[in-house]
Amino acid sequence: MAKKAKRIKRQIRRTREKPGYRPGESLHVLISDARLHRRIRELAREIRRDFPKDELHLVGVLKGSVFFLSDLARELGGEVSFDFIGVSSYGSGTDSTGEVRLTKDLDVSIESRTVILVEDILDTGLTLKYLLHVFEERKPKHLRTIVLLDKVERRIADVKADYTGFAIPNEFVVGYGLDFDQRYRNLPTVCILHLPTAKKAKSK
Repeated sequence: MAKKAKRIKRQIRRTREKPGYRPGESLHVLISDARLHRRIRELAREIRRDFPKDELHLVGVLKGSVFFLSDLARELGGEVSFDFIGVSSYGSGTDSTGEVRLTKDLDVSIESRTVILVEDILDTGLTLKYLLHVFEERKPKHLRTIVLLDKVERRIADVKADYTGFAIPNEFVVGYGLDFDQRYRNLPTVCILHLPTAKKAKSK
Protein backbone atom coordinates (compact mmCIF):
# COMPACT_ATOMS: atom_id res chain seq x y z
CA MET A 1 0.00 0.00 0.00
CA ALA A 2 2.83 2.39 0.85
CA LYS A 3 4.48 1.84 -2.54
CA LYS A 4 1.18 2.40 -4.33
CA ALA A 5 0.61 5.63 -2.40
CA LYS A 6 4.07 6.90 -3.34
CA ARG A 7 3.46 6.06 -6.99
CA ILE A 8 0.17 7.98 -7.00
CA LYS A 9 1.86 10.98 -5.37
CA ARG A 10 4.58 10.95 -8.05
CA GLN A 11 1.92 10.87 -10.79
CA ILE A 12 0.05 13.77 -9.21
CA ARG A 13 3.30 15.74 -8.93
CA ARG A 14 4.17 15.14 -12.57
CA THR A 15 0.68 16.18 -13.64
CA ARG A 16 0.94 19.40 -11.67
CA GLU A 17 4.28 20.15 -13.27
CA LYS A 18 2.72 19.91 -16.75
CA PRO A 19 -0.69 21.65 -16.82
CA GLY A 20 -3.23 19.79 -18.94
CA TYR A 21 -1.59 16.41 -18.49
CA ARG A 22 -3.30 13.68 -16.52
CA PRO A 23 -1.67 10.85 -14.57
CA GLY A 24 0.10 8.41 -16.87
CA GLU A 25 -0.27 10.48 -20.04
CA SER A 26 2.85 11.55 -21.90
CA LEU A 27 3.64 13.33 -25.15
CA HIS A 28 6.34 12.86 -27.75
CA VAL A 29 6.83 15.63 -30.30
CA LEU A 30 6.35 14.31 -33.81
CA ILE A 31 6.38 17.56 -35.81
CA SER A 32 7.87 20.78 -34.44
CA ASP A 33 6.25 24.17 -34.86
CA ALA A 34 9.09 25.24 -37.17
CA ARG A 35 8.48 22.26 -39.49
CA LEU A 36 4.73 22.90 -39.43
CA HIS A 37 5.03 26.51 -40.51
CA ARG A 38 7.70 25.80 -43.11
CA ARG A 39 5.52 23.14 -44.72
CA ILE A 40 2.43 25.36 -44.61
CA ARG A 41 4.31 28.06 -46.52
CA GLU A 42 5.23 25.47 -49.14
CA LEU A 43 1.62 24.27 -49.41
CA ALA A 44 0.40 27.84 -49.83
CA ARG A 45 2.81 28.35 -52.72
CA GLU A 46 1.59 25.13 -54.36
CA ILE A 47 -2.03 26.23 -54.11
CA ARG A 48 -1.28 29.71 -55.50
CA ARG A 49 0.63 28.19 -58.40
CA ASP A 50 -2.51 26.21 -59.27
CA PHE A 51 -4.89 29.15 -58.71
CA PRO A 52 -2.84 32.34 -59.15
CA LYS A 53 -5.76 34.72 -59.72
CA ASP A 54 -8.70 32.98 -58.06
CA GLU A 55 -10.44 34.17 -54.94
CA LEU A 56 -9.93 31.19 -52.69
CA HIS A 57 -12.69 30.07 -50.33
CA LEU A 58 -11.27 27.92 -47.54
CA VAL A 59 -13.65 25.62 -45.69
CA GLY A 60 -12.26 24.25 -42.45
CA VAL A 61 -13.55 21.09 -40.81
CA LEU A 62 -14.21 21.85 -37.15
CA LYS A 63 -12.59 21.82 -34.74
CA GLY A 64 -9.20 20.39 -35.59
CA SER A 65 -8.45 22.45 -38.70
CA VAL A 66 -8.76 25.88 -37.07
CA PHE A 67 -5.05 26.60 -36.52
CA PHE A 68 -4.07 25.03 -39.85
CA LEU A 69 -6.65 27.06 -41.78
CA SER A 70 -5.64 30.30 -40.04
CA ASP A 71 -1.94 29.88 -40.78
CA LEU A 72 -2.60 28.72 -44.34
CA ALA A 73 -4.87 31.71 -45.05
CA ARG A 74 -2.15 34.13 -43.89
CA GLU A 75 0.39 32.52 -46.22
CA LEU A 76 -1.81 32.37 -49.32
CA GLY A 77 -2.08 36.06 -50.07
CA GLY A 78 -4.55 37.42 -52.59
CA GLU A 79 -8.28 37.24 -51.98
CA VAL A 80 -9.16 34.63 -49.37
CA SER A 81 -12.41 33.99 -47.55
CA PHE A 82 -13.33 31.14 -45.27
CA ASP A 83 -16.14 29.21 -43.68
CA PHE A 84 -16.44 26.18 -41.40
CA ILE A 85 -18.33 22.92 -41.44
CA GLY A 86 -18.77 20.48 -38.58
CA VAL A 87 -18.88 16.70 -38.78
CA SER A 88 -18.66 14.01 -36.14
CA SER A 89 -17.49 10.41 -36.19
CA TYR A 90 -15.46 9.91 -33.00
CA GLY A 91 -17.44 10.65 -29.84
CA SER A 92 -15.35 10.91 -26.66
CA GLY A 93 -12.63 8.32 -27.26
CA THR A 94 -9.95 7.49 -29.80
CA ASP A 95 -11.94 5.07 -32.00
CA SER A 96 -14.09 6.21 -34.91
CA THR A 97 -17.72 5.12 -34.88
CA GLY A 98 -17.51 4.60 -38.64
CA GLU A 99 -20.57 6.81 -39.13
CA VAL A 100 -20.23 10.43 -40.25
CA ARG A 101 -22.86 13.03 -39.47
CA LEU A 102 -23.12 16.74 -40.16
CA THR A 103 -23.13 18.87 -37.00
CA LYS A 104 -22.73 22.34 -38.57
CA ASP A 105 -23.45 23.34 -42.15
CA LEU A 106 -21.84 26.11 -44.16
CA ASP A 107 -22.89 29.71 -43.63
CA VAL A 108 -22.59 30.72 -47.30
CA SER A 109 -23.03 29.06 -50.68
CA ILE A 110 -20.00 27.55 -52.45
CA GLU A 111 -21.61 27.46 -55.88
CA SER A 112 -19.24 28.67 -58.64
CA ARG A 113 -16.42 29.33 -56.14
CA THR A 114 -12.89 27.95 -55.91
CA VAL A 115 -13.11 25.93 -52.73
CA ILE A 116 -10.27 24.46 -50.71
CA LEU A 117 -11.52 21.94 -48.14
CA VAL A 118 -9.14 22.09 -45.16
CA GLU A 119 -8.78 19.01 -42.94
CA ASP A 120 -6.45 18.45 -40.02
CA ILE A 121 -5.98 14.73 -40.56
CA LEU A 122 -6.87 12.10 -43.15
CA ASP A 123 -7.05 8.58 -41.79
CA THR A 124 -9.90 6.20 -42.75
CA GLY A 125 -11.05 8.67 -45.38
CA LEU A 126 -14.72 8.23 -44.44
CA THR A 127 -15.15 11.86 -43.36
CA LEU A 128 -13.46 13.24 -46.48
CA LYS A 129 -15.47 10.96 -48.76
CA TYR A 130 -18.68 12.15 -47.11
CA LEU A 131 -17.72 15.84 -47.38
CA LEU A 132 -16.64 15.57 -51.02
CA HIS A 133 -20.04 14.13 -51.86
CA VAL A 134 -21.80 16.95 -50.00
CA PHE A 135 -19.66 19.65 -51.62
CA GLU A 136 -19.81 18.30 -55.16
CA GLU A 137 -23.60 18.47 -55.03
CA ARG A 138 -23.32 22.20 -54.32
CA LYS A 139 -21.52 22.85 -57.63
CA PRO A 140 -18.32 24.73 -56.81
CA LYS A 141 -16.22 26.01 -59.72
CA HIS A 142 -13.20 24.11 -58.40
CA LEU A 143 -12.94 21.81 -55.39
CA ARG A 144 -9.60 20.81 -53.89
CA THR A 145 -8.68 19.18 -50.58
CA ILE A 146 -5.76 19.87 -48.30
CA VAL A 147 -4.82 17.87 -45.22
CA LEU A 148 -2.10 18.60 -42.71
CA LEU A 149 -1.55 14.98 -41.70
CA ASP A 150 -2.12 11.74 -43.60
CA LYS A 151 -2.27 8.26 -42.02
CA VAL A 152 -2.13 6.25 -45.21
CA GLU A 153 -2.18 2.84 -43.50
CA ARG A 154 -5.53 3.63 -41.85
CA ARG A 155 -7.32 4.24 -45.16
CA ILE A 156 -10.67 2.54 -45.76
CA ALA A 157 -12.32 4.83 -48.31
CA ASP A 158 -10.69 5.34 -51.71
CA VAL A 159 -9.86 9.02 -51.33
CA LYS A 160 -6.72 11.11 -51.57
CA ALA A 161 -6.02 14.75 -50.74
CA ASP A 162 -4.83 17.13 -53.44
CA TYR A 163 -2.32 18.73 -51.05
CA THR A 164 -0.73 16.94 -48.09
CA GLY A 165 1.47 18.30 -45.34
CA PHE A 166 2.95 15.22 -43.70
CA ALA A 167 2.51 11.46 -43.92
CA ILE A 168 2.58 10.12 -40.37
CA PRO A 169 2.62 6.69 -38.69
CA ASN A 170 -0.49 5.09 -37.19
CA GLU A 171 -0.23 6.77 -33.80
CA PHE A 172 -2.77 8.87 -31.92
CA VAL A 173 -1.69 12.47 -32.35
CA VAL A 174 -2.69 15.69 -30.62
CA GLY A 175 -1.74 19.35 -30.74
CA TYR A 176 -2.03 22.14 -33.30
CA GLY A 177 -5.81 21.75 -33.25
CA LEU A 178 -6.03 18.00 -32.72
CA ASP A 179 -7.42 16.79 -29.43
CA PHE A 180 -8.00 13.92 -27.06
CA ASP A 181 -11.34 14.43 -25.29
CA GLN A 182 -11.08 18.15 -26.18
CA ARG A 183 -7.65 18.52 -24.55
CA TYR A 184 -4.24 19.33 -26.09
CA ARG A 185 -5.60 21.36 -29.04
CA ASN A 186 -3.58 24.40 -27.95
CA LEU A 187 -0.16 22.74 -28.24
CA PRO A 188 2.03 24.46 -30.87
CA THR A 189 3.43 21.13 -32.09
CA VAL A 190 1.96 17.82 -33.29
CA CYS A 191 2.65 15.17 -30.66
CA ILE A 192 2.11 11.45 -30.21
CA LEU A 193 -0.03 10.89 -27.13
CA HIS A 194 0.83 7.92 -24.95
CA LEU A 195 -2.02 6.86 -22.67
CA PRO A 196 -2.03 4.76 -19.49
CA THR A 197 -2.50 1.04 -20.17
CA ALA A 198 -6.11 1.14 -19.01
CA LYS A 199 -6.94 3.87 -21.55
CA LYS A 200 -5.09 2.49 -24.54
CA ALA A 201 -7.13 2.11 -27.68
CA LYS A 202 -6.65 2.17 -31.41
CA SER A 203 -5.36 5.37 -32.88
CA LYS A 204 -7.47 7.96 -34.57
